[in-house]
Amino acid sequence: MMQHKTTSATPIDLKVLMNHIYEFRKGVRQMVLFTCHKRYEAFAIQRLEHMGIPYLIQPAGRQNLNLYFGREECLDAIRLIVNRPLNELTPEEDFILGAVLGYDICAQCQRFCKRKEKCSKVS
Repeated sequence: MMQHKTTSATPIDLKVLMNHIYEFRKGVRQMVLFTCHKRYEAFAIQRLEHMGIPYLIQPAGRQNLNLYFGREECLDAIRLIVNRPLNELTPEEDFILGAVLGYDICAQCQRFCKRKEKCSKVS
C-alpha cells in the first residue's frame, strides 16, 4: 500500500518562527535568532511588527537572512557585536552572542575554549 505525504499549508520555517515568537511572548526566551530564506522576510517582519516585537535583520549568505528579535536591550548588544558574518566573530563575540541568545552556558564555555585554542594555533 502506497502512503501519500501530507503537505502542510504552512512551511516548516514559518512554523519554527511562530514557535520562537510564542516562546518569546511567554518569557521562555529573551532573544531569538531565526535564520531563514529571504522569501519569508516579508511575512516575518509583518508578524513581528503586528505583535510589536523589536527585530533586526542581517544578511546570511545570498539567499538567507538572520532575523534577531526580542528585548530591545538585547538587540542593542547584537547591533554592537554582530557587524559581520557570524563565522567571522571572535571567540569572545561568539560567546556573548550565545549567552544573549540563552544557549546552554556550559556548551558555550566549551565552544569558547575550542575556538580560543584554534585561534592560538593559527597565530
